[in-house]
This record gives sequence, structure tokens and C-alpha cells, in this order.
Amino acid sequence: MRLKVLGAYGSEGQGQRPSAFLVDDRVLVDAGTVGGALSVPAQIAVEHAILSHAHLDHTVGLAFLADTLAMIAPERCITACSIAPVIDTLRAHVFNDTLWPNFTVIPSRAEPVLRLRELPEETESRVGELWVTPVPVDHAVATAGFIVHDGETGFVYSGDTGPTLRLWQTAREMRGLKALIVETAFPNRMDGLARASGHLTPAMLGREMDKMPPDLPIWVFHVKPQIYQETAEELAQIDPARIHILEQGKTYNF
Repeated sequence: MRLKVLGAYGSEGQGQRPSAFLVDDRVLVDAGTVGGALSVPAQIAVEHAILSHAHLDHTVGLAFLADTLAMIAPERCITACSIAPVIDTLRAHVFNDTLWPNFTVIPSRAEPVLRLRELPEETESRVGELWVTPVPVDHAVATAGFIVHDGETGFVYSGDTGPTLRLWQTAREMRGLKALIVETAFPNRMDGLARASGHLTPAMLGREMDKMPPDLPIWVFHVKPQIYQETAEELAQIDPARIHILEQGKTYNF
């Protein structure tokens, strides 16, 4: 399994792209950026997008990807997958011909460039060549983390979340996991903001580790670029052998 980091940040900065990951060239895990990281041929090759929630820093790349397909490869289709509340939000508030064109009927209702698919919560579903289990986590809006595997190896993706439990309980029951991809948005001094908005700080992440599957590496994403250095220094004080911040543009193999 190959995981390419298209964007690893919790917002946008100069050269810093919002959260998006590409698995084996075909499946996006969140879509905060797509066109800013992939060539047009690479974009056209993407077949599925697994979306943790509907916030713009996780979905705006999908909007532009649908636009690219409609112009360049209208015979292609990408299927966006998530739990029901996320799909409902995308349908009602994003692809609604007001905020953005309704690409679920473009170029035609029978053969659109975008399809929206609901995944049942806490149930394993086939998405392309992968198996995906969405598990609700604790964010400001309806959000899922995911357990993703190809039948042999896999990873846990937290999505945006504050302290949570069910995702880690489910992950402890899985075999073949190679990494935990976990958000940490704010430094410790912003604990109040993190709790109000449903995010983690380094101190919170340290406490979450007691719930997680033991010994697996923790790859951090979603650090806010404006306060990156402060957050990174605090993360380095927890467990430098186990915790690493994901590098934008890098491909991880496992």
C-alpha cells in the first residue's frame, strides 16, 4: 500500500496545503487539495474519495476535481464516500447549483462525473480495491474516522477529532495495521479553542495514546500552519520515537 501526502495541514499557507491523501493512486482520503498537488492525468486516474466530514479544508479539492473531470474527461467518474450526514451536507450545501455546480448530474444524470455514496457506520465496505470502515469521532460537525486496509495491511485515519474512544476500540480489534494517522491542530495553550472546535493538542494526543493500539507509529497531520512550529515542538516532547509529523509531498509505503 502506498500513501501519498497531497496536503498535511489544517489550513492553507504559502506552500502548505490542506489535508488530503492518495492511496495507491486511485483513492483519496479527504480532499482538502487535489489539483494543487496532482497533474491533470493523475487527477483523472482517481476513482474514489473517502471524506471524513464536509468542512472546506477536507472537501474543496473534490469540488475542483469534479470541475476538471467535466472539462477534460467527462467520461470519467469519481465516487465520494462517507457516512450519511456528510453525504447529505455535500448534496444540500455544496453540490447544489448555488455554492457550486451540481456535478452529480453533469454531463448527465445517468453518467455524471461525481457520484455520492453513503457508507454504513462501523461496517466494512468495499471502496475500489480497499476495505473501509467508517467510525464516528468527536468533532464540531458529523465526522468519521476510517480504518482502511487492502486485505493485508492498513492504517487508521482519525479525521478531525477531539478526544474520542470508539475509533480506537475498533482499531484495537484489527490486524495488519501499520500506522495511526491522527490530527493535532493546536498547541497546548489553545486547549480551550481545541475543545470547543473538536480538535487535539499535543497534550490531548498524549492522553489519547493510552486508548490507541500499542506500538504503532503515530503520523500527525492537520497542524495549523500559522502555529506549526510551536505545535511541532510540543509534539516532539511526547514520544519522538513514535510520533512523526507527516511530510507534504512524501509517499509512505507499508
